[in-house]
Amino acid sequence: MARPEKIIMASSSPYRKALMQRLQISFITINPDISESALPAESAPQIVSRLAREKVEKVAENEKNALIIGSDQVAVLEDCILGKPGNRSNAKRQLITMRDREVSFLTGLCVLNTQSGSSLTDVVSTMVSFRDYSDDEIEHYLDKESPFDCAGSFKSEQLGITLVKAISGSDPTSLIGLPLIRLAEMLRSEGCDIP
Repeated sequence: MARPEKIIMASSSPYRKALMQRLQISFITINPDISESALPAESAPQIVSRLAREKVEKVAENEKNALIIGSDQVAVLEDCILGKPGNRSNAKRQLITMRDREVSFLTGLCVLNTQSGSSLTDVVSTMVSFRDYSDDEIEHYLDKESPFDCAGSFKSEQLGITLVKAISGSDPTSLIGLPLIRLAEMLRSEGCDIP
């Protein structure tokens, strides 16, 4: 069976769109417009897996011949889940909490083939060790980056990298919100021609 005629990124994120463009394949983006709230007693891996899957399923309601990609990310500090802060005061609070500590960033990924009905879901983890940065450094970072739409208020691809001691993980793009190594494997398994 031929692969579906189009590839859709179920996201309105400019970060994920920029990452997808690295694969040099034709795709479109559609905002899935779902609630991203956690369910009671849901673990971080369960949250990102479910939300990635719900995003593709929402877009699939109107797309019958497509490969649909969904992704979601949370940051986890000990047992506390850190999502998108939404505003400066929440971002500052998150960054103060993360100072001189290790935070796990979990990125859920789902690829759905609406032609065959097959789907693949995975969670990619990246561990970030933050350094003991100052309050002034937090303020400067927030002034320059406004990371209010990023899990854990952290944008590793920009000035946020200066807040870090070390990063450990299998896919550096996962930290930005879309694990391209795993995604390329999934797309190849669905017949996409990716080098």
